[in-house]
Amino acid sequence: MNIDLLSALCRIPGAPGFESPIRNYIVDQLKPLADDTRIDPMGNVISVLKGQGGPKLLLTAHMDEIGFIVQHIDDEGFIRVLPLGGFDPKTLTAQRVLIHGRKDVLGVMGSKPIHLMGPEERNKVPVIKDYFIDTGLSKTELDELVSVGDSVTRERDLVVMGRCVNAKSLDNRISVYTLLQVLERLKAEQPHCEIIAVFTVQEELGLRGAKTLASQLNPVFAINIDTTIAFDVPGAQPHEMVTRLGQGAGIKIMDSSVICDVRMVKFLRLLAEKQNIRWQPELLPAGGTDAGAVQTSGSGCITGAVSIPTRHIHQVIEMVNMDDVACSIDLLTAACTQIHSHDWSH
Repeated sequence: MNIDLLSALCRIPGAPGFESPIRNYIVDQLKPLADDTRIDPMGNVISVLKGQGGPKLLLTAHMDEIGFIVQHIDDEGFIRVLPLGGFDPKTLTAQRVLIHGRKDVLGVMGSKPIHLMGPEERNKVPVIKDYFIDTGLSKTELDELVSVGDSVTRERDLVVMGRCVNAKSLDNRISVYTLLQVLERLKAEQPHCEIIAVFTVQEELGLRGAKTLASQLNPVFAINIDTTIAFDVPGAQPHEMVTRLGQGAGIKIMDSSVICDVRMVKFLRLLAEKQNIRWQPELLPAGGTDAGAVQTSGSGCITGAVSIPTRHIHQVIEMVNMDDVACSIDLLTAACTQIHSHDWSH
């Protein structure tokens, strides 16, 4: 695994609607990989690998990460925020964040000290409005650096733990990494289809970037790449786990936004078995992906998804297994090279 590339992808900010820094980095990475790259009005990055012609295959991975937006700065210099995406608030206490104003400002998510809480407050599940950001700066100093409407992201470095990688924003930068690695392999393969790789925006706010894609690109096939829950932890029942780390690429059957085309599910499963690629079925009871938006926009397309099992998702840090990532890259590369020859009849 290219840890330096993944570390950069996770570190660079890109909250929903504020994706410019990570978008610019992705565009630079695509220069040697794609035949053509453009940015659409929504901010999606659309890259084309022409291959040897044939049907259009759309590969999608969203580039945005969950974050916040500055709502208010009080007279003492404390900052209140609104969420951009779905955070698990109980994980935010005393965590460092970066406010992306005129320059980046480091802050800490603060809340009422437990020593001052009554019994009811101690037992209450925290919500976002319980938190404020403490930068150590006065209101006067902050006014020179930060404005209402600035974005806020988590501040965490990537670390390797055994065969696992632990970092902020693995949802969904691990899928951005995966798609870039697939494109690097395909450059030499020259598949019998036209690959359209799209790095979408604002997925965390309702699949917004993906909703315009199928209608403007008219693909025959689409495979979305995203993270999914790995609840393989103490206390979890087998039926609750969704996926498990180290058990291979997830082949999505459904989530709350999509029922994947049974033909695509079958194609990916048969391909994984033929290529001896480790895989596991994925049924996600809550949470949607760009696959849902792509499948139903325009005239629709034959849609599926490859999911990367992820622990601690939508928390301050997230964790994936390097072997699962490798399986996902292998499966997606094989799909791109063999999708043209599969029998797609109902």
